[in-house]
Amino acid sequence: MNLQKLSFLFGAMMLLQFSVSAQLSDSAYVREHYIKIERQIPMRDGAKLFTSIYIPKDKSKKYPFLINRTPYTVAPYGEHKYKTSLGNYPAMMREGFIFVYQDVRGRWMSEGTFDDIRPHIANKRSKKDVDESSDTYDTIDWLLKNVGNNNGKAGIYGISYPGFYSTAALPGAHPALKAVCPQAPVTDWFIGDDFHHNGALFLMDAFGFMSTFGVPRPKPITPEFGPKAFTFPVADNYRFYLEAGSVKDLKDRYFADSIRFWNNLFAHPDLDTFWQARNIQPHLKNIKPAVMVVGGFFDAEDAYGTFATYKSIEKQNPAANNILVAGPWFHGGWVRSEGSSFGDIEFGQPTSIQYQERFELPFFKYYLKGEGQFKPAEANIFITGSNQWKEFSTWPPKDVESKMLYLQPNGKLGFEKVGRTDSWDEYVSDPNKPVPYQDGVQARRTREYMIDDQRFAARRPDVMVYQTDPLTEDITLTGPLQANLVVSTTGSDADYVVKLIDVYPEETPNPAKNPKNILMGGYQMLVRGEIMRGKYRNSFEKPEPMVPGEITKISYELPDVAHTFKKGHRIMIQVQNSWFPLADRNPQQFMNIYEAGAGDFRKATHRIFHDVHNASSITVNVLKP
Repeated sequence: MNLQKLSFLFGAMMLLQFSVSAQLSDSAYVREHYIKIERQIPMRDGAKLFTSIYIPKDKSKKYPFLINRTPYTVAPYGEHKYKTSLGNYPAMMREGFIFVYQDVRGRWMSEGTFDDIRPHIANKRSKKDVDESSDTYDTIDWLLKNVGNNNGKAGIYGISYPGFYSTAALPGAHPALKAVCPQAPVTDWFIGDDFHHNGALFLMDAFGFMSTFGVPRPKPITPEFGPKAFTFPVADNYRFYLEAGSVKDLKDRYFADSIRFWNNLFAHPDLDTFWQARNIQPHLKNIKPAVMVVGGFFDAEDAYGTFATYKSIEKQNPAANNILVAGPWFHGGWVRSEGSSFGDIEFGQPTSIQYQERFELPFFKYYLKGEGQFKPAEANIFITGSNQWKEFSTWPPKDVESKMLYLQPNGKLGFEKVGRTDSWDEYVSDPNKPVPYQDGVQARRTREYMIDDQRFAARRPDVMVYQTDPLTEDITLTGPLQANLVVSTTGSDADYVVKLIDVYPEETPNPAKNPKNILMGGYQMLVRGEIMRGKYRNSFEKPEPMVPGEITKISYELPDVAHTFKKGHRIMIQVQNSWFPLADRNPQQFMNIYEAGAGDFRKATHRIFHDVHNASSITVNVLKP
């Protein structure tokens, strides 16, 4: 064994030992400083929700409740079995709260029937009208009356699905609920979170998650009796999903009709009332608690939900105490990592620790305990590329110039409109040989694809590449992007994937820490990518076929960005028609894709136009110096 490998192994062993030691230390702290009780808390309709409550042993002062409602189990079960840590990180646990963990209705040890992103009932007429808002209200009311030594205040937080439960607590909130922190909240499962993006099924996330999570629970159970993770027969996600065939083939082979979520997908292929009812945003009105929405720009699951939730609250509650914190993080990375790097990209500082110390803990201390000061900006944003925190009075920022980046002939990209009257790129897209979402072979969907090198895709003939000359000055883009494509196809439907990419100069040195030996010279860092299903170009409710050969406009919004393209770098746009198996394959003919069979997937010839009358572009917001 050479010295380099020996040094690496020693470092890994020390890190593992430190991690285990920290867990043991935290576990001991929980037992020494908290008493655990378990209760079945009754809801207004009679259902009882299983709740684990950790109460500080110190009785010298009163404590607020800090609540986490989850579909992922409050385990371990049993009053003699303790969590190894409380809250999002050890400093939160050591600060001292009454930590409350609750299995949501119909999950694990709670009674009732579970419903995915349960619809909110705005006008409740009887005790049978229950939703996540009423369940949270009833939980807080019971806690105030039945758990001693509380100070009469409650907060709620959660990441991802628990982030949705945090958001859902806001409409009609209990008066004692003073601070709410939705983190990467599930918000809209048809437009941009987890399982659909602009109507396209996010195949790997939907199948990988629901193959276990969606298994029916006929009665309250603990994890040892719960569903087991699906065993993939092939450790190559591209091959597994391609060989499985269509979405219908996949369902018939592995699920039949056993998982309700998949049945709902097939029954509701378009944005009908089923999906509309599961969008919490229209109900975010008359918000009373302080709100801090948190998320990551490189969140593979719920980047959309973070910005959509914040903006919905702002729009419908101009006077609400509502702020945004967004950083260079993967899903939950703000509390699940140090945040100094992600994938191959270094940020030069521990952004997650900075978030915890500057935002999350001070937020809850101030609003729940009345301690310290908390005077953040309206929007607290870490801008990658320049790698610095910035404070804004609004999000998106107002001090920007909206510009059009035009796709141009010969793979060029620029802020000047094309003068030619006949200019397009033509290529063939074959759904039986779809463009991979990431280079290499992966067993599962990775989180790093959100920021990874795109040189593998640029080499394919069915990926169109446009890039600027090397920049002569820094350019910082903030807020949402708008894709404005002018296209045609020989088919009657198509997907359109637009990717915004930062191209590093060829002379870029490799970082000191580079275990994968990535060549950073010419690196194509994905800043943002998004897909649009062509048949939904005019309406998500009423899909329309594309007319073969007819010039068509495809316009859609990409989630927000905050990135500086440094002097000497290039801005690149890639356009492609598949992103597999991240998104399901489009047969490239107008139909209900959930009914497609193997023979329905057909080649099509595509054109992307870039002339004076048919100018394809990307609308960007350039931050003023």
